[in-house]
Amino acid sequence: MFPTAEGAIFELKTLISILIALVLGFAIGLERRINSKEVGIRTHTIVCVGAALMVVISKYGFTGMDFDASRIAAQIVSGIGFLSVGIIMVRQKEVRGLTTAAGIWATAGVGMAAGAGLYIVAAGATIILVLAQCLFHSRYKIFNMKQMYRLNIVFRQTNNEEAIIKDVFHVKHFYSFNVREDGNDSVCEASISTDIMYSSEKLIEIRSKYPFIISIERIDAH
Repeated sequence: MFPTAEGAIFELKTLISILIALVLGFAIGLERRINSKEVGIRTHTIVCVGAALMVVISKYGFTGMDFDASRIAAQIVSGIGFLSVGIIMVRQKEVRGLTTAAGIWATAGVGMAAGAGLYIVAAGATIILVLAQCLFHSRYKIFNMKQMYRLNIVFRQTNNEEAIIKDVFHVKHFYSFNVREDGNDSVCEASISTDIMYSSEKLIEIRSKYPFIISIERIDAH
């Protein structure tokens, strides 16, 4: 059934909410893109627009029916939760993407506010989100904790190689330590946490100097 002229004008007016959500989602995604995050402009914009669209539908699409519009809003929150879980990755016991997932969740909230016609709230929340992200990525010491690096080292243990490893990398203990047998040799897999940025050239130099080291893997923490 096609809408009347009055209904068509009303629907065109509701598109303003979608367009506002598009602009606000773009603004949040742009900040993520500038900081080289995995999820950027497109995802944030689509999430914001999609959330606004679903709120508009729940608000105006079931007028006159016995329908609780808040159910759709609740389902948006649950659905975005599943999407956010897909963004979070765990690698080598390191959790990544948690901030991005939280940003996606907050962006959906901005879209819901825009869809509900709360434009000042939506715009204000966008400004707060962008400013908070920019502030926490600033160079001020108060917001910058010391950068830590994880080194996974595999080496053969025949005498006091464990102590040598600690001395070379200036650490007092290992983050984790596993030993497995390889023929007549014991192969150790150790992880250390350090604030020293070892370049690839330096790691190659260390490995060449100490032949008992089989491999060194550096994992940058975020």
